[in-house]
Amino acid sequence: MQHFHYSSLINAPVEVVWEFHTRPDILQLLTPPWQPVEIVRREGGLEVGAISEFRILLGFIPVRWVAVHTECKPFELFTDEQQEGIVESWVHRHQFIAENGKTRLTDNITYSLPGGELAEKILGWWVNSRLEDMFQYRHQVTKKECETG
Repeated sequence: MQHFHYSSLINAPVEVVWEFHTRPDILQLLTPPWQPVEIVRREGGLEVGAISEFRILLGFIPVRWVAVHTECKPFELFTDEQQEGIVESWVHRHQFIAENGKTRLTDNITYSLPGGELAEKILGWWVNSRLEDMFQYRHQVTKKECETG
C-alpha cells in the first residue's frame, strides 16, 4: 500500500474553495496539459455516487479509469475511489480546513499497484513523483482561481 499527501494554504475561505470544486468544468481545469488523459464523462457533483470516467493513454494503450465518490461532507471533504482502472486500489480524500479565513486544501491518496509489494517498491517512488507534479499543478490552479475570484 502506497500513500501520497499534498497540502497547501489557499488565501480564500473554505466556501470559495469548495464551490470552485463544484464547477462543471473542474476536471478540465485541474488536469495538467501534459497528462495523456481524456475526460469521458462526469455525472454528479461532489456528492456520494458522483462518477468520473477518464481514458488514460499508457504509451499507445488506452485504459479506462472510473472513480466514484463514496463520501461527502460539504465544506469539509469528499472522497473518490477507483471502481475500474490501472491500479489495484485507489482512495483519494480531498479535505478543506479553515485556517484564519484561509483554506488548508489537502489531498491524501492511498493506492496499491498491480504486482504487489515488489512493484510498489520499484515503482512507488515514480508514481508518487508524478502525483507530486500533478497536485502541485492542481493546487496552483486552485490558488489562482480562488484567490483572484
